[in-house]
Amino acid sequence: MIRSARVRALLALAVIAVSLYVARTVPVRLGLDLRGGTQIVLETRSTPTTEAGREATDRTLEVLRGRVDALGVAEPTLVRSGSDRIIVELPGVRDPEEAADVLGRTAQLTFHPVLGTADGPVDRREDARDLVLPDESGHPLRLAENSALTGKDVKGAAARFDQETGAGWHVTLDFDHAGRDRWARLTGEAACRPADDPTRRVAIVLDDRIISAPRIDPSVSCGTGIPGGSTRITGSFGDTEARELALLINGGALPVPVETVEQHTVGPTLGARAITASAWAAVIGTALTSLLIIAVYRLMGFLAVVALLCHALISYAALAVVGATLTLPGLAGFVLAIGMAVDANVLVFERAREEYTTGHRPSTRSALTAGFRNAFSAIADSNVTTLIAAALLFLLASGPVRGFGVTLGIGVVASMVSALVVTRVLADHAASRPWVRRRPGLTGIATPGRVRDRLMRRGPALMRRPRHWLAASAAVLVLASSGIAVRGLQFGIDFTGGRLMEYATGVPVDPGRARADLAAAGVSRAVVQSSGGTGLTVRTEELTDTEAATVTRTVGALGGGADKVRDELIGPSLGDELRRNALIALAVALGAQLLYLAARFRWLFGTAAVAALAHDVLILVGVFAWLGKPVDGVFLAALLTVVGYSVNDSVVVFDRIRELRRRDAATPLPDLADHAILQTLPRTVNTGMGAALILTALAVLGGDSLTDFALALLIGLAVGTYSSVFTAVPVAIELQGVGRPRRPARREREVGHEGIP
Repeated sequence: MIRSARVRALLALAVIAVSLYVARTVPVRLGLDLRGGTQIVLETRSTPTTEAGREATDRTLEVLRGRVDALGVAEPTLVRSGSDRIIVELPGVRDPEEAADVLGRTAQLTFHPVLGTADGPVDRREDARDLVLPDESGHPLRLAENSALTGKDVKGAAARFDQETGAGWHVTLDFDHAGRDRWARLTGEAACRPADDPTRRVAIVLDDRIISAPRIDPSVSCGTGIPGGSTRITGSFGDTEARELALLINGGALPVPVETVEQHTVGPTLGARAITASAWAAVIGTALTSLLIIAVYRLMGFLAVVALLCHALISYAALAVVGATLTLPGLAGFVLAIGMAVDANVLVFERAREEYTTGHRPSTRSALTAGFRNAFSAIADSNVTTLIAAALLFLLASGPVRGFGVTLGIGVVASMVSALVVTRVLADHAASRPWVRRRPGLTGIATPGRVRDRLMRRGPALMRRPRHWLAASAAVLVLASSGIAVRGLQFGIDFTGGRLMEYATGVPVDPGRARADLAAAGVSRAVVQSSGGTGLTVRTEELTDTEAATVTRTVGALGGGADKVRDELIGPSLGDELRRNALIALAVALGAQLLYLAARFRWLFGTAAVAALAHDVLILVGVFAWLGKPVDGVFLAALLTVVGYSVNDSVVVFDRIRELRRRDAATPLPDLADHAILQTLPRTVNTGMGAALILTALAVLGGDSLTDFALALLIGLAVGTYSSVFTAVPVAIELQGVGRPRRPARREREVGHEGIP
């Protein structure tokens, strides 16, 4: 035993030392929603000649990478997602329309002979078919459909300013060897036309739009053309337009067209406020939770707080090592994991209290050893159920919600390490000190605690009439879920598609007036909400960039100026996909929990736990329907977290029932359930209060971005705590009685210590 204690101590020191080194040397990468910038999700589209599969998407990715590098964005990220999507992250870019335009242009550059004007005579040339496009002035020209040159014949392009003539900006093109001959032939044929003939022009077309149709200079000889392999594209270019055109030409054409299906833009001030608010929530929530744990468990509670700090350090280091991106929901998950990490310590200390107060263990140290041993199965099972939820978020969600799954999963693993290794090392060391052995009351486990003491004295028979609890649960379920039928679900743009823009205005803006002015400006059916103080949120259907600019001008006119702090765009096809994935995630979560619980316990308990879980999910969704809160990707993260937490609570109760049944298989299930509930209720109360303090701090201090997330978790915490006892257990009792004759009602138990083994 001494040897194993030394091994644990060395392991704990090694983990803490490595974590401290990593935390000091490896920074955690912040997501764009925390540091500001634009994220664009592009989806490749098939053409009649090219399929938008994995290979075409990879080629498109390389072209886009060249364009982004030319934009000069610091630390851009471009990755392929699936077989037909590309995620582009551009830190610091505040103009998503411009970035999306540069990235989304296919840059199909072609050079065509001009056959004439659309309303004039047509010069028919061999094998030429008509292509009608307007020139720079808006006059339609007829072009040969087959191009004489393409962008592949261009060796390089550069934007230049003509300082000598003052003609402004132009783009110079240099052709490769084959392109020189083709350019000379094309311009030589056009030079043979009369000087005032519209066919003495060459049309330069980019993405089916004539960007320049220069007339061939009279000095160019017929049949010889322009020598030297270079030319210039002139037009009403500004600095930005000329550089952008050169960038597109140098980057090359996209193999397949792309469409923007998702776009998120967050200002740096919003991200900084979110970090500050979450940090305060973490500090205050953790401080309140620490005071609670110390008040309940005294010395052992203080050591658990030290272990919690180590948990935060280990989690941070793990995020840095795996290269995870910390997003806003992920930051909330990091804070939430601190509250959930309390659970393992509480489980151990409550089991140790049982061992000591019942006289099974003569010393606090032996009681702690037994507490760690007996609580291990409940800790493992409850954390695995939360890991299942975190894994589903990572596999089925996207963007920031996926980051939440990563941080939640890392937090769960870190909580097991901190509780089973760090806390145990500290507790063993403290309990072996002579001054602690002489004062067992100082440890916090030598007394049963107020909750346990009251339960031991009263010994209520909670499961005497399980159907009464089921009726109460059914009534709450019907009341809450009726909100879905009465008010409907307010799906966020994650699931419906559309655009959401958040502004910080100079003065407060009345949402009703803003809604009316937007409708007058042509933006109808806009959902306008005040987001506190001078904040205003506008949610609409999918808008063009011109319409989005109209919204910004309208809000700015009302608010004495408007700074766009957030801009999100979700395409309708992606919204349908995300909504479908949300339903799949929920169904898979329920199925995975059922399979795991059936394997670890019995189908009876697994079915009861999943029934209680479905009860919790419907109530949470129904409450959000009544409140008119948005059901979006962040809500999905909260919902799946509630799934893990609810099953976590049920697992603790069922684990105790299983343990009691091994000791006494003859006792009826309702009696065993009563004993298990009374024994685990102190843990449920203490853990729930710790998590509630963290979530309350997050709801109050976390800002608008995290308020709904924390609210969903608080509701789920309350409902899950109730259902794990008063829904899951009665369901298990009723399921066991199906097909069996009902036994007579049992006599009231005698109140006293005998009610709890």
